[in-house]
Amino acid sequence: MNKHDRDAGTNAGTAHNAPKTAAMERPTAAGVNAPAFGSDVCAEALRDLNVPYIALNPGASFRGLHDSIVNYLGNKTPQMLLCLHEETAVAIAHGYAKVTDKAMAAAVHSNVGLMHASMAMFNAWCDRLPVIVIGATGPVDAAKRRPWIDWIHTARDQGALVRNYTKWDDQPASPAAARESILRAGWIANTVPKGPVYVNLDAEMQEMKLPAELPAIDPARLMPKVETGAPAELLQQTADMLMAAKHPLILIGRVTRDTKAWDERIALAEALGAKVATSMHCGAGFPTDHPLHVEPPTTFNGPELNKAITEADVIVSLDWVDLGGAMKFLGGPPKGKVIQVSMDHVAHNGWSMDYMALPYADVLIAADIDVVVKGLLDIVSKSGKHKPAPAATPAKPATEYSMTGPLTSRHLGIELKKAVGDRKTSLTHLPISWNGEWWPFHHPLDYLGSDGGGGLGGGPGTSVGSALALKGSGRMPIAICGDGDYLMGVTAVWTAAHYRIPMLFVIANNSSFYNDEVHQERVARMRNRPIENKWIGQRISDPDPDLAGLGRAQGARGFGPVKNIADLPKVYAEAIAAVEAGETVVIDVHIEPGYAPHMAAAMLSTKSDRS
Repeated sequence: MNKHDRDAGTNAGTAHNAPKTAAMERPTAAGVNAPAFGSDVCAEALRDLNVPYIALNPGASFRGLHDSIVNYLGNKTPQMLLCLHEETAVAIAHGYAKVTDKAMAAAVHSNVGLMHASMAMFNAWCDRLPVIVIGATGPVDAAKRRPWIDWIHTARDQGALVRNYTKWDDQPASPAAARESILRAGWIANTVPKGPVYVNLDAEMQEMKLPAELPAIDPARLMPKVETGAPAELLQQTADMLMAAKHPLILIGRVTRDTKAWDERIALAEALGAKVATSMHCGAGFPTDHPLHVEPPTTFNGPELNKAITEADVIVSLDWVDLGGAMKFLGGPPKGKVIQVSMDHVAHNGWSMDYMALPYADVLIAADIDVVVKGLLDIVSKSGKHKPAPAATPAKPATEYSMTGPLTSRHLGIELKKAVGDRKTSLTHLPISWNGEWWPFHHPLDYLGSDGGGGLGGGPGTSVGSALALKGSGRMPIAICGDGDYLMGVTAVWTAAHYRIPMLFVIANNSSFYNDEVHQERVARMRNRPIENKWIGQRISDPDPDLAGLGRAQGARGFGPVKNIADLPKVYAEAIAAVEAGETVVIDVHIEPGYAPHMAAAMLSTKSDRS
């Protein structure tokens, strides 16, 4: 076992009276100093991975592991985070990785818990972020199964449920194999392209008494760091193309939260005089009000980005999500050369279409993004071929808008930005209607990206996981969720309240699965049928769910419903003060449904999910 701080990953809350997460739920000392059972070995392997937390919804299939974490490890490294649904447990782990770029663990009960968790695992898969999911089954030996219950909770190949959207899975048959399996899982999950992994533990194996002490291992030497660099000739070729380009464009997609890498991306763009675009699909990758940033980020291409793609003579994609789709509007190959920097092809399979349209690429650099950017910056810096630094341009005043009329997403966002002022914040989740113009990003933690797989219910859980990772950082986590997303994942709020995780939920409540209203209107127009019927089977009203009340029921402070623009400043001020005092807070803001014109057009041209 590695020697390290057993409270790693735990930080003090923002309020003086808020207890440390690690200080909660401390068990009575059991006096156990050496592994005695199979599950003790599994728990120790998680500690060797330096996993700070394991989010879980309890289940008998992993009762052995549960006991080992409590009575052998003392509920430290990992510390349990109790969740009220397995989807929330995995979503919290996913959200934690959004901040740290590292995997924490989640435990899910048997086949039924894995089925609950599968949506959250798909989100992490599409987001290319690491999560270690520990499952359980059995007993595999049929003679050891209890009548009825153990039979319905045992599957022959449980990993098959999620194999098409995990990087790797295993079902080890002995404690020694389980130790190696868990270490391998952590290594694979944290290696680019990152993603979720699943280890299924036989209940009998967990509960077996060790016949003898296992041979000692050195975990660190079993998990060497994998850093994929680019061939020198490809770096030089790319740098030469960029330095010769008159209209270079950099598309920044899936990148890390590392501040040094952030600075290097800015330096590279400035040295090249390259235009830059970012997307709401991914966490902040570049200052969005920088003179080189072509337009505020949105979920789909805006007109300025389309123009930049059309005019570019060299395009560099830093793992842009759906590079092929971003160029479909051209109606053919782009005129400029395309350089794709990505390891994503390693994750593609024949089941999930999350690899998206096949992109044009004249050069493929299969390497870590940060390593490539640093290499390109070094070449460009030494060449002496720097282009003039871009002139500073004043940001467009997003605050100039009418305070009269119906309350919209724009009011919700701009008034919230005014209320937080100069505080450091992290937007952990945003609705599809969001426009990046309302809230510029200046740091890699300012925005943490979308849910990955586009399924509702993930926003609350990933936001709680992100807030957990941010606890004690001096940043205020803010989740802006749609009403449908919040209603599906609301029990995640309980976990935040229980573990004293300060954060703010603002619910953009349009009382509808509005995206589908837009689609039903489209179908009605195509078929010459009444568009007035588009709301049927979509509206979340009569009765209106009490979203603030649901927050209070989980232990949070609830505000709202807020229905008038003029009420926003006061409510926001009170809510922010409560978060700064260490509370979890929910605000229900009723908004008029609607999207920006290019967003609506893009969604209507494709088959879009609910929002």
